[in-house]
Amino acid sequence: MPMPRPVSRLRSPVGLGRAAAALLGTVIAADLFAVYAGFKLYDVTGDLVDGASGSAVFGRANAAESLDSLAGKAQSGSMLVCVIVYLSWFVLVRGNAGVFDPAEQSMKPWWAVVGWFVPLLNFWYPRRIALEIWDASSPAGARRSHLLVNVWWTLWILSLLVDRVSYLEYGQDAGSIQAAAGQSMIFDALHVAAAAFAILVVLRLTRMQHEKALAGPGIPVGL
Repeated sequence: MPMPRPVSRLRSPVGLGRAAAALLGTVIAADLFAVYAGFKLYDVTGDLVDGASGSAVFGRANAAESLDSLAGKAQSGSMLVCVIVYLSWFVLVRGNAGVFDPAEQSMKPWWAVVGWFVPLLNFWYPRRIALEIWDASSPAGARRSHLLVNVWWTLWILSLLVDRVSYLEYGQDAGSIQAAAGQSMIFDALHVAAAAFAILVVLRLTRMQHEKALAGPGIPVGL
């Protein structure tokens, strides 16, 4: 994706905002499927840990592993498409924020993309940028509550940490697989919640920018 360039005119975030929200919905659907697949894997590995054997239980184990693998592919595919559209939207609203209130933006526009991928910095740079966009996009004189952004970001960070723990849990024995499946279900549930709040942030911020562009005199608009 090309680096974002500073803009001198506003661009409508409505189309990309709706697309990003819709694709976040597909991420939620894939995560819910993964929760179901993870439960199946957790259940059958629990039977194996308890000493169950025979063709029936091994058949269930193979089916659960296949379902879990399919869920992982669904998650990866939906997330990849969502990331591309979401980052395009994020770059656009960052550009608009630079028109609304350039002094509010403490970071260069290209951090709206790079900040998500630099290790360690990606734990707080995207949130910082999002808050600055939020403040620049808020109606003049309105109370600026960051609760929605903070809840979304907290859930996102928690999901990343749990995902890392679940990755470390994986092993070859049934007990390790069961523990990892349990951790994965927690990750998927947190990811669902984070994606749901991300939808709320996208829709609210998109609406704020659209309304401010229509109401604010003296701002060049390229809608």
